Amino acid sequence: MQEQKYILKNATSFEPKHIFECGQCFRWNEEADKSYTGVFGKNVLNVKKEEKDIVFTGICEKDIKQICIEYFDLNRNYEEIKDTLSKIDKYLYDSINYGEGIRILNQDLWETIISFIISANNNIPRIKGIIERISKAYGNKMVWKGKEYYTFPTVEELSKASKEDLRNLGTGFRDRYIFETTQKVLNNEINLELLHKEEDTKKVREELLKLSGIGPKVADCILLFSTLKRFDVFPIDVWVRRVMNDLYIKNEDETKVNKKQIETLAKQKYGNLEGIAQQYLFYWKRDLA
Repeated sequence: MQEQKYILKNATSFEPKHIFECGQCFRWNEEADKSYTGVFGKNVLNVKKEEKDIVFTGICEKDIKQICIEYFDLNRNYEEIKDTLSKIDKYLYDSINYGEGIRILNQDLWETIISFIISANNNIPRIKGIIERISKAYGNKMVWKGKEYYTFPTVEELSKASKEDLRNLGTGFRDRYIFETTQKVLNNEINLELLHKEEDTKKVREELLKLSGIGPKVADCILLFSTLKRFDVFPIDVWVRRVMNDLYIKNEDETKVNKKQIETLAKQKYGNLEGIAQQYLFYWKRDLA
């Protein structure tokens, strides 16, 4: 593949650091020049902010401009979304100002499923390492600027891995979950294409919960961060629980704040933009901790 380049002029609501370090993705790494290089699909891309422009450079399976529009959701008006959310209260206004360049990526559904199974009770460096080793073992090699990169394996490619193979790649207790989920998707017990066509978010969530290693929080992350693109979910982890308790609920013991209480509050305050609101609040709270 030949190298391509695309420049997004006078970009708004696009800050590479905010996008790649808000917890939604695991295959993007910061370079010495503050740009980020990542692999998604059959593409290797470097993303660099130069004054008001965003410069995309890399090797892509299709036209780089179209790929960037799709993956970075460039046709969505984030300025309008931020304006709507900023009016809800001072807390959201402040969190949006802090993470104003966040965009929710359109990540491959299959890769997002496995990535967030791996993310359970894990830290970012370890998650990245496991995904990289799985990709190197079962994906396909691409070379750009003399460096090797690996695609995330398809369902068929990953089905070649036994539980022992996965354990040897450092997946830990997640080896069984990855193996069983791969087999279920391979055998069409869960049809990923049909999930895209189903309009009812609750029904899609119920299907995801049938997969091994997927609980409510992981399911919500998959719904929000993949090509399913459902903004009417509110993934809750320790940071989200903390920020919602600190700002609104104010229980002296935050561990006693239950998930249902937070979900109800989020739906009341943020409506169908609750998923994006969650990302601003999460990035703000975690980064300033």
